[in-house]
Amino acid sequence: MFACRIPAMVLLVFALVLPATANAQAIESSAREAVLIEMATGTVLLDKNAETPMPPASMTKIMTLYMLFEQLANSSLSLEDTFLVSEKAWRMGGSKMFVEVGDQIRVEDLIRGIIVHSGNDASIVVAEGLAGSEEAFADRMTERGRELGLTDTLFMNATGWPADGHHTTAHDLARLAMLTIKNFPEYYRYYSETEFTYSDITQGNRNPLLYRNIGADGLKTGHTEEAGYGLAASAERDGRRLILVVNGLDSVQARADESTRLFNFGFREFGNYKMFSANETVSEAELWLGQEATVPLVLADDLVVTLPRAARREMEVRVVYDGPIATPLAAGTPIARLVISAPNMEPLTYPLLAGESRARLGMFGRLVAALRHLVWGAAFS
Repeated sequence: MFACRIPAMVLLVFALVLPATANAQAIESSAREAVLIEMATGTVLLDKNAETPMPPASMTKIMTLYMLFEQLANSSLSLEDTFLVSEKAWRMGGSKMFVEVGDQIRVEDLIRGIIVHSGNDASIVVAEGLAGSEEAFADRMTERGRELGLTDTLFMNATGWPADGHHTTAHDLARLAMLTIKNFPEYYRYYSETEFTYSDITQGNRNPLLYRNIGADGLKTGHTEEAGYGLAASAERDGRRLILVVNGLDSVQARADESTRLFNFGFREFGNYKMFSANETVSEAELWLGQEATVPLVLADDLVVTLPRAARREMEVRVVYDGPIATPLAAGTPIARLVISAPNMEPLTYPLLAGESRARLGMFGRLVAALRHLVWGAAFS
């Protein structure tokens, strides 16, 4: 049997004519660690030491609450259930909800006490209520964190109180924030509450962005001498949500101002653009010895990309594959790549699938195609 296949790198280039805008400028941050992420696409807009281990201080409590939210979501707990206050919880220093030894505190009040008051006492009440001891709860936090993809995080307590080995990264905290928003929308709303009164003591939420009318609706501040001033935050504008983590700032004011500046940068300089719908034909690939000459190339899901607004004019979209593609071919087979590139950004690559199945020519058809190739030097299906 005679067979011939011509290996070639095929590039189909689409020129996109889009409005011109000013060049987007890279941005620096005064934070020691910082990461800014577009939640819908996972695109990192700013990365400064985002994989460097750092003390999370009270941003630890995002994980404490995540563990509690999981119990609520699977109906192991209700908001009306109560936990007992131990002497350890009552004696805990730092920011407090001001619980009393022996009190039975409602879960919903503990949530608010942790989020709004940043209560170390409330965090220990939750830890002991869920795991028997804070130490056992910290082990569970670390284990669950690994399962959630927090690969550079180790928890030694439920509060973020300074402890040897207690660390995370800005990237891990951003991931945890996104998981909280995605998995627990019914409980995430507590993060936007600006004040809470417990035992006749009213305290305001320490998240400064909630008061700045920039679309912020969570999450949690943190501060210790070693960590500096930090914030894991989220903001939403016009249907876009950004996740920000900063740490190592030198004052409350710097934390508020730098976080505001970085959110404004992200929303101003970047946009989300829908490129193709799921199963929409992006292009076609040539076939070798197929009963049809081509096969449509499609994406499995809708494709939305985050790009610098200024880069859109020079954006290039390419379809790349080794072809012609051999038959028979099943629908859904990955056979090509969609590559999107623009100035000052890493190329984005997405798999393209065969949109339909394609059968191979019979023996006589393959012989005719081979003879044509020998005579004319081109591939025919």
